[in-house]
Amino acid sequence: MAECMTQELTGRALFRAVQQKRPAVGLIHHSDRGSQYCAHGYRKLIEQFGMRASMSRRGNCYDNAPMESFWGSLKNELVHHCRYVTRAEAEASIREYIEIFYNRQRRHSRLGYLSLAVFEQNFNIRAAAV
Repeated sequence: MAECMTQELTGRALFRAVQQKRPAVGLIHHSDRGSQYCAHGYRKLIEQFGMRASMSRRGNCYDNAPMESFWGSLKNELVHHCRYVTRAEAEASIREYIEIFYNRQRRHSRLGYLSLAVFEQNFNIRAAAV
């Protein structure tokens, strides 16, 4: 998290995601048309990791609907119910919400009412069996 979304921030986030998840070459990386995702350095990272870039079409808000849904959940389930004294306190609260609650405990109707972690685990078991 940072005060503004820069190419450096998105690059670090991408690097950490690749480090943690180790996606297979050919993964489709979808983003909106933000300048930080269009930047030469960020596009080079996508290429370096063997990903295929996919970007929202201009003026089509539905391309980014899953991410917008996440932001809505974060705000409705956490941020709008809290008063943070410091930025560090807000960051810690949001990090805990995402890593502990949203990913591991919150059930998602689109995933058959499974948490993201359980859905991913089941997906990986099925993929390994094939």
